[in-house]
Amino acid sequence: MKTEVTELGDSKVRIDASIDSADVEKHVDRAATQLGRELRIPGFRKGKVPPQMVLQRVGREAVLEQALRDALPEWYERAVLDAGVTTVGDPKLDVSDLPDEGQPLELSIEIAVRPQAQLGDYQGLEVGRAEPDVPDDAVDAELDRLREGFASLNPVEREAAEGDFLLIDYKGSVDGEVFEGGEGKDQLIELGSGSLVEGFEQGLAGAKAGDERSIEVTFPGDYRAEELAGKDATFEVTVREVREKRLPELDDAFALEASAFDSVEALRADITEKLRVAAENRSNDQFREAAVEAAVANAEVEIPGEIAAARADEMFHRFEHQLQHRGIDPETFAQIQGRSREEMVAEVRPEAEASLRREAVLAAIADAEGIEVSDDDLFEALRGEDTSPKAEKEARKAIDKLHSSGRDALVRADIRVRRAAEAVVDSAKPIPLSQAEAREALWTPEKEREEQESASPGLWTPGSGKPAGPDS
Repeated sequence: MKTEVTELGDSKVRIDASIDSADVEKHVDRAATQLGRELRIPGFRKGKVPPQMVLQRVGREAVLEQALRDALPEWYERAVLDAGVTTVGDPKLDVSDLPDEGQPLELSIEIAVRPQAQLGDYQGLEVGRAEPDVPDDAVDAELDRLREGFASLNPVEREAAEGDFLLIDYKGSVDGEVFEGGEGKDQLIELGSGSLVEGFEQGLAGAKAGDERSIEVTFPGDYRAEELAGKDATFEVTVREVREKRLPELDDAFALEASAFDSVEALRADITEKLRVAAENRSNDQFREAAVEAAVANAEVEIPGEIAAARADEMFHRFEHQLQHRGIDPETFAQIQGRSREEMVAEVRPEAEASLRREAVLAAIADAEGIEVSDDDLFEALRGEDTSPKAEKEARKAIDKLHSSGRDALVRADIRVRRAAEAVVDSAKPIPLSQAEAREALWTPEKEREEQESASPGLWTPGSGKPAGPDS
């Protein structure tokens, strides 16, 4: 395949691709074979009609059209990979004329691409970094969580209070009829958990073992069981036991039972160290993110509205696929949220613009730094930290497969972007977070100018609140 890229402006390109005749004929033969499985021709068994006979009976043009429909997704992907562009949104495809036998197929693709970035400062940036801190109350909270896991529930002869557990039997009905799933025995519930229909836990406050109570509730309008949503129900409840949760004493005996340490002091020290490591990892992650965001903020990236909208739609489309994999219908999800798909896509747009801006800047940094990804780099990325012969063999096999499909370019592009981010982070200079926040709050002429431009004083817009008036 040969490709030629033409810039069209507004972050759009046209890719002119020439599909060689051998590839075209391969797909024509494949389409003819597929059609031969369905044709009935005297003298041939069903499904055994040879491709040449199909071409004679159906006509080359009809078979070529079918081959084009089948192969177009593959040819489109190969053309984009060969052109080396990062696309956004759906393409506009055009096939000028169907080629004669032995002639190449000319394919034209118009598509939006990731915008270009004009870099500002990205090296040696001063970026705020939080010092890892492990306050005593965080350690205490972890110890309490550990004690919760070893808590006991003991029956008590008193009225139930928040935090107590109740062992109950219940029967629920709507309009006098017991509904499916509305009956249970020996159910343990916690007062104050907020996990039950509103009004149910409140109706059991102050109950004692042996009490019988009738509790009126209304199921919420978005209740998961649609047949009960918004309906009034009555629950007849019998309280069998009131149980009090008791935490074990925080002593050396507990430390030995709950951990590999024989003293509370050693257990506390271990928890402190684990929290410190976690806090340091968070600080490092936040520093890396802030360094890249600072480089992005210093760059100029013009993102046409059409491209931002296309990226937002792509992102929401992926989210819909995730919902479907979890067995959730996207339309039902939208109804539960009380918003249309268009409204939810619009809410994603700021995130879409941010992702486009970030990608554009990192790609530009990779170009400026001359970052290249060799086959050895590709191998290391695919193998990961596993240095076993099996992992090496699988990585080599994966590289061969990527090479044959041309998709190694996608992996290389991802590695380039990650290395560009690493270059920004490695050169960044950490400063106290308080100092960075103070700088951010400082007045500068540029900030005032930006605020004035965005404020548009005196002009009311639908999102800006009520128009200015005598009482404003």
